[in-house]
Amino acid sequence: MNSMSPKKINLLTILVEDYFHVGAFGNLIQQRNWQNFEPRYEQNTLKALDLLDRYKTKGTFFVLGWIADLNPGLVREISSRGHEVASRGFYHRSPGNLTPDEFREDLRRANDVLENACGRKIVGYRAAEKLSFEKSGWILDILAEEGFAYDASFLPNSNTDKEKRVAHQIQTEAGPIWEFPYSTMDLGVGLLPISGGNYYRQVPYTLMRQAVKNWRKRHDDPFVFYLHVWELDPEQPRISAASRYNRVRHYRKLDKMEWILNENLSQFDWTSAADHLKLGPESRPELDRNISTEIPTTVISSSSKSKVPVSIVFPCYNEQESLPYLSNTLRTLETDLIQRDYAPNFIFVDDQSKDETFALLHSLFGTKENVRILQHDTNKGVAAGIMTGLRAAETEIVCSMDCDCSYDPQEVSNMLPLLTDGVDLVTASPYHKDGGVSNVPGWRLFLSRGASFLYRRVLRSKLDTYTSCFRVYRRSSMVGMTLRENGFLGVAEMLGNLDLNGGRIIEFPTVLNVRLFGISKMKTAKTVAGHLKLLVHLSKLRWFRKSDAIKPSLPAERLKTVSGNPAD
Repeated sequence: MNSMSPKKINLLTILVEDYFHVGAFGNLIQQRNWQNFEPRYEQNTLKALDLLDRYKTKGTFFVLGWIADLNPGLVREISSRGHEVASRGFYHRSPGNLTPDEFREDLRRANDVLENACGRKIVGYRAAEKLSFEKSGWILDILAEEGFAYDASFLPNSNTDKEKRVAHQIQTEAGPIWEFPYSTMDLGVGLLPISGGNYYRQVPYTLMRQAVKNWRKRHDDPFVFYLHVWELDPEQPRISAASRYNRVRHYRKLDKMEWILNENLSQFDWTSAADHLKLGPESRPELDRNISTEIPTTVISSSSKSKVPVSIVFPCYNEQESLPYLSNTLRTLETDLIQRDYAPNFIFVDDQSKDETFALLHSLFGTKENVRILQHDTNKGVAAGIMTGLRAAETEIVCSMDCDCSYDPQEVSNMLPLLTDGVDLVTASPYHKDGGVSNVPGWRLFLSRGASFLYRRVLRSKLDTYTSCFRVYRRSSMVGMTLRENGFLGVAEMLGNLDLNGGRIIEFPTVLNVRLFGISKMKTAKTVAGHLKLLVHLSKLRWFRKSDAIKPSLPAERLKTVSGNPAD
């Protein structure tokens, strides 16, 4: 029993979304790539449900429609344990970034999958981002029109009328709707949110505990507490590309939230928003829907008789954090390639990683018939890894790409058709006029563009990008090549050797994204000096005609087909 005024009403709200949905990473992670991340929302939601069961507590679960669409069974589990299911919208998009029509469509799409999953009418909504009364009042009008009984999206500020800082009913043209704003404390110079979530993790909890105690003494209105299920997951993957501010905002004190939740569940009585409004299950009868529990599957023929065999090589060094994302990405890529009449084979070359990369490769891919996992006896470098994969491949067409997916692996489906007769290499090019870069540090772009400027002065092929690892090779043009450089510089050397030996190289414009997981292994100063040294070497080969230093040259039959290269 609550020792601190048990009659006080407290609303418990749980936000069901995953770590890759959050607004802090919105500029790094596109919705189309959500399927590639390691999902953890189910285990975290079940953890929250078990905690609530322990204290015999009920609450409101605001569920993202995207999750309900993928996992309706989880939504049914929430409902079957006696909790209210409410809407978080379909995608994690702020209504402030949508038109009224787009917002209405998002609401309807989310409600459709949520109601199909739990079998009851959805009456509550919370937006993906906190809203302000001054700018977003139109949202309540649409919610009322769509039949919602309440909203819990608004964060009051010092300009907000005092009566709007607590639960209140609003009259709209479509009828009344309740608003349960985030609970706040007036500091005199502004309002401090004290509802939970990130505020409980960043601010010393001793202060938050006292703030909540004071709030409950002064108000008879419901106190609103919230947390995201990912806040119960200290072991979640780290998005290393995020800014320092957003990393602190998202990851700091994740291990703190579980004991905070335990303390609050043990000290206070909680209920859901629907139960508080007397809109429990008895007031929201089950909908007459035929809910299918079967998951539709797409059958893809495994026959490769008429398909073009292709090998895809991944040089790997300390990529433990990137591999789960890569694994999910490759499922989609493999399906796409098969549908386009290719027979893909995957070759992973572990470059004596110091973490669990080699073991994880076997765990994720070891049972697949079209996968080979190789390992260098010593750390040799990324170019050496590509060459090892090229030599191990049993196909004439070989692709190489980074494990970190900084280039979208799906683009290889569009690059493969460009390797026509007479073409020896197709290279991805973010610096092409039709390419682009996203969130890549400016200093890196400056160095890379500068290197490309110098390589254009030295080599025959006038390209926009010379250093990309994302390529499609003709194996017979590359397999016998000897490299002086085995690391990052070797990637440029491979292209330079091929160019000076008469090979034809074409570019495919694409987008380079910042690495999401782990850290780059490139040493900037060493790489800059190495490129200058390599440029001198390639200049000598071209201008002093020492082409015999590149062994072996292209096969004679390939040289007969080469065309379109700039003359010396």
